[in-house]
Amino acid sequence: MKYTRLTKEQFEELHEEFARFLATQSISADEWNLIKETKPEVAEQELDVFSDLVWEGVLNKAEYLENIAPQHIYLFKLNKDDMDGIVIKILDPARDVSTVEGYTWLQQNYAGDSVEFFTASKDYNEDRNDEIFNLIRQGAVITKGELYTFFNKILDR
Repeated sequence: MKYTRLTKEQFEELHEEFARFLATQSISADEWNLIKETKPEVAEQELDVFSDLVWEGVLNKAEYLENIAPQHIYLFKLNKDDMDGIVIKILDPARDVSTVEGYTWLQQNYAGDSVEFFTASKDYNEDRNDEIFNLIRQGAVITKGELYTFFNKILDR
């Protein structure tokens, strides 16, 4: 397995897609139930393969990531061959931008002395999706890029 297995809730949301996945392998619902009962290791493998396929599809489509911590915001634009990043560092330890109040403060004070910005670009090492997945495991979430776009305009990049 390359990524992680989907959760029970994710499988429930994707039950129709999973049924189509099984159908492409000529496995009917009755056969699937029999496999689960008699060959649980095969069922586990099928769940893992499907999970990896779903992750590959999601990661291929991902364009932006955000990771918001109390004193930092990490914003990434995911290009084909590299990623661009913006890091926002909060110098005032009393501010926590992961809260509504702290984020509101940042919106009003991003140009002040208590906020620093850093930018960078980085080529992917080998596997784009693997690097994106590792960022997600570290707490990043896939977004539509509104924050990245907003701060990118401010930084005039």
